[in-house]
Amino acid sequence: MDLTIIIPCHNEAGNLPGLIADIRKVMDPRPESYEVLVVDDASTDDTAKVAADAGARVVSHPYNLGNGAAVKSGIRAAEGNIVLMMDGDGQHRPEVIPEILENLEQFDLVVGARTSKSHAGVHRFAANTVYNWLASYVTKFRILDLTSGLRATKRATALRYLYLLPNTFSYPTTMTMAFLRSGLSLKYISIVALPRGKGSKSKIRLFSDGTRFFLIITKIATIFSPFRVFLPISAFLFLAGLGNYMFTFLTTHRFTNMSMLLFSTSVIIFMLGLVSEQISQLRMDRTESNDQL
Repeated sequence: MDLTIIIPCHNEAGNLPGLIADIRKVMDPRPESYEVLVVDDASTDDTAKVAADAGARVVSHPYNLGNGAAVKSGIRAAEGNIVLMMDGDGQHRPEVIPEILENLEQFDLVVGARTSKSHAGVHRFAANTVYNWLASYVTKFRILDLTSGLRATKRATALRYLYLLPNTFSYPTTMTMAFLRSGLSLKYISIVALPRGKGSKSKIRLFSDGTRFFLIITKIATIFSPFRVFLPISAFLFLAGLGNYMFTFLTTHRFTNMSMLLFSTSVIIFMLGLVSEQISQLRMDRTESNDQL
């Protein structure tokens, strides 16, 4: 089988029949074989039954594990060489699937980047802009949409990073950054996200999940490129110590304990960054060696 379309769901019985029917309209005329795999994350409605009646293969969780966990279950259970993830709330249009698959012939990861015309609140758009900027700094690549759930990659590649993916809604953040920091290629295609289907509500909490996104960006940075985190902090403390020393020298002609503390902390953090960078490189070398065996 060539392709598995993974749809993680929690209480999306009202949207799945139309979504799966639209997928079939797009995919049935194409030559590649495919399957629609719905991962039911312990829904309290008829999500699993509705998905099966619509012709999808269903994998069910015994209790609610999270959106990321559903995606990981889907990747493990997928029979296709390529896995394409999309949300079950009706926001993603199946019409973009052919364009994603065409770009996947050249790139390791293809992601649908939501444009400004997409349905989203102002607060969420502003938060995504900040996260995109921070992730772009860490990865040295312009991130257009860090949290988009519409993405496709080869199943074998996804399995390499499965252990890094969290069980929550922040799995796209981890996947994007892990791929980029490992030297894999990424392609964004512009999409317009539609309003959620009837009865579907956002399960993302702005503050708690937003904080989680920030921590994940920091975690991935320290795993794959620690100096991108340690060096700015070290430089800031060094400059703060230098500024404090210049001020106290000009006013009292003294070198104070605060200046010494700032300088010392700066050097310690810089050395921690060097050690972390070496550990990161050793880990990457081991991972590449295991993939070749």
